[in-house]
Amino acid sequence: MSQPQALHFAAPDDSEELARAELYGLLARLWVAPPDDALLQQFKVAITEAPEAGAHLEAPWGALVAALRATDAARAAAEYDALFQGVGKPEVFLYGSFYLAGFLNERPLAQLREDLAALALTRDAGSSETEDHIAYGCEVMRYLIAGDDAAVCNLAQQQRFFRAHLQPWVERLCDTVQAHPRAEVWHAVAGFTRAFVQVETQAFDMIE
Repeated sequence: MSQPQALHFAAPDDSEELARAELYGLLARLWVAPPDDALLQQFKVAITEAPEAGAHLEAPWGALVAALRATDAARAAAEYDALFQGVGKPEVFLYGSFYLAGFLNERPLAQLREDLAALALTRDAGSSETEDHIAYGCEVMRYLIAGDDAAVCNLAQQQRFFRAHLQPWVERLCDTVQAHPRAEVWHAVAGFTRAFVQVETQAFDMIE
């Protein structure tokens, strides 16, 4: 496997930083629910180039684009339900507590809630997912990159949150998804997520 190429951290209004935020936003969208027709159409007509040409993200990005172009909303919804929904225990859990503690709603979730409170962030009361859902973590990172409050939305907070609440478990989730025989679209989603996490990890390593 090639080594991940670090993204370049820059000022909040820099296009590369906004691209990072958009990738976190896209991952949040793909992990929280199956893509609808509008999102699939965007991939069919507009999104063709990798975020970093020739870099660690190029091949997994191409696989993600191909998977989304090859499916439709109904097939994607059926796959999402088979993997992450269903009656009773899902085939694959999307929550950090499960990978870090072996059970849902454990100490990792409590610690996450404490850290979110320190950032003055709270879960939407209408959300059915707990804060340790991968989509929630990606959305927090998007905010920490692109938000307007410089006291909260800065590189130090990004690094701290990523190290504590995403890096320790997301690749294990991706391994679990890619090993599942029903995973097609989310095989590609997991592949791109893993590559992106590796790139982010190396980038944060370089600033320590």
